[in-house]
Amino acid sequence: MDKNDNIVMISKDIRANERYIRELLADCGDIQIRKMRLGDERKVDCLMVYIEVATSNMMLEDSAIGKMVGHFWEISPGEMQEFVEYNSLGIADVKKLTDMEQVFAGLLAGNAVFFMDGFDQAMKISSVGYPSMGVTEVEMEKVLRGSREGFSDSVKINSALIRKRLRDTRLKVVEFYIGERSHTLVQMVYMEDLVQEEFLEKVKERLGEFRIDGILEQMTEDSWFSPFPQYQTTERPDRAAQEILNGKAVLLCDNSPSALILPGIFHSFMESSEDWYNRFEMASFLRILRYVALAAATLLPGLYLAVIRFHTQILPTNMLLSFAQAREGVPFSSIAELVLLELSFELIREAGVRIPGALGNAMGIVGGLIVGSAAVEANLVSPIVVMVVAITALGSLAIPNEEFASAFRMLKYFFLFLGGYLGIFGIVTGVYLTVSHLAGLLSFGVPYLTPFVKQSTDNGTGSKIVRVPFKKRWRRPSYARQNERVRLQKIRNKNRKDR
Repeated sequence: MDKNDNIVMISKDIRANERYIRELLADCGDIQIRKMRLGDERKVDCLMVYIEVATSNMMLEDSAIGKMVGHFWEISPGEMQEFVEYNSLGIADVKKLTDMEQVFAGLLAGNAVFFMDGFDQAMKISSVGYPSMGVTEVEMEKVLRGSREGFSDSVKINSALIRKRLRDTRLKVVEFYIGERSHTLVQMVYMEDLVQEEFLEKVKERLGEFRIDGILEQMTEDSWFSPFPQYQTTERPDRAAQEILNGKAVLLCDNSPSALILPGIFHSFMESSEDWYNRFEMASFLRILRYVALAAATLLPGLYLAVIRFHTQILPTNMLLSFAQAREGVPFSSIAELVLLELSFELIREAGVRIPGALGNAMGIVGGLIVGSAAVEANLVSPIVVMVVAITALGSLAIPNEEFASAFRMLKYFFLFLGGYLGIFGIVTGVYLTVSHLAGLLSFGVPYLTPFVKQSTDNGTGSKIVRVPFKKRWRRPSYARQNERVRLQKIRNKNRKDR
């Protein structure tokens, strides 16, 4: 059956419309259905349907809907129909609706819907909408320099925050309604002349395939089995605007204070918003430091076990004796000792996240000190293991993106057992398997290891580990739409002259 066969058109008889609306909205106490008789002499039956909280103070003189209703008290029925048909007064943001599907879509989006007897269309009148938090300060992505604004729960406000930073008509905002029951408004924001058309079509196709009410982030992934996220989230409008200028697309979901950046690539997860405010020397140093922290958070426990169990000959004699003395009296094997302490620190971290406010941070610090100190004094673990676990935890916290850091927190245990049972050979095997998996991973057709898989050695994009000065950055990243080669060559020649 064609979907159009089930569409109920708006009737000229207002009583038929009211019966149908009341039937579908039975037991919906939060939705108001108000009947009115408007007109100067010959009264006309009218109907206003709205969500009580979303359309507040409807009859006040200073509200758009109140002005419209007040105007209808003073004009004839013919003039009322003329206003409804042509919207000539421009009192409010009005849109004509022709069927009941449009009526309920507008109503449940937080707007008011106005019906008039003898007219086979309705008017959707924009109102204050659902209650939501305004623009707030970013909590998860703190920076020393840069904007303090963060996204809110309203998708309209979020797109406005991006438009505020990119005042260009080529910035496009495409709207989708996804979910069988939630009908959540999702906006895709992109720069028309920078994003790849093939990538854009893939994103639109994926959004069009949604038929269930689920988490948008996980539904956008191609390889759902991979622990690495193929999307990037941010709460910062300036970060979203920067990625749009790099040729990416941003998805904004209503009722969510986070934006989804597509495609998600390995190097973007290791960047911070501050990298674009600091000088290139400091930004490059911090990026290198983050990669070292990532390696420590993933490989350090496994390397420690591999060395003390299989390759003790690479250690100096004094250090080897110190390790052996520290492990005297410990009843557990080195693998069990490390796993026990790692799980204890993961438990402390999870407890700190669940405890609200500053008490959670204090719980993480004090809990780690108490557990580590008590475990060493009770001879359950050796002091060197406490140091290994602490450095590993610090390394994972230095990764800017939480979802990306979680993948390496899981891989840590994989490398721990490989190093504990196979030594350095196990670590090398694990690194080979991990890199192979990352090399074959795609995010909407874009290689996950971009720009490291790029054959050209030209660093004109400035998107590798070392951030080049802005004067030498004359190209956009490889996943963006490349402009004409002649124009780029002119820009490059001009920069060379300036240097």
